[in-house]
Amino acid sequence: MSHETLYFDDLKVGDSFTTGSYEVSAADIKRFAAEFDPQPFHLDDEAARDTMFGGLAASGWHTAAITMRLLVCGGPKLANGVLGAGGEIDWKIPTRPGDTLHVESEVVELIPSRSRTDRGVLVLRSRTINQHGEVVQNLSAKLIVVRRPA
Repeated sequence: MSHETLYFDDLKVGDSFTTGSYEVSAADIKRFAAEFDPQPFHLDDEAARDTMFGGLAASGWHTAAITMRLLVCGGPKLANGVLGAGGEIDWKIPTRPGDTLHVESEVVELIPSRSRTDRGVLVLRSRTINQHGEVVQNLSAKLIVVRRPA
């Protein structure tokens, strides 16, 4: 992963990026859930065993937040930051306590803005992957990226 600041004009379809990793603890899962998604399968080990998850599982929104952190701290260094303009997300399998996640991303589309010539939209497809090589989340994000100053 290059630490060079990237502008819209620097990117090419097919460019790929891999982040560092983040280990998820049971305490992290419960803390996030207590504030943002207080359901038994995110909060209580015993209660979670009797659900379709069969054990404690992170909220999908927690996995999405970890993905965002990994992209911001170790993904492509976009000139104006990771500025979202929409996207699609799906969760494949639960994130579990002890999972170590990283993100692999690829530029799939670059759309120059017709009305604002100082920017464009980058479509970045990202897979959040655990230590077993299993995809826990897919994300296709539309990101606004500024063009290189004239």
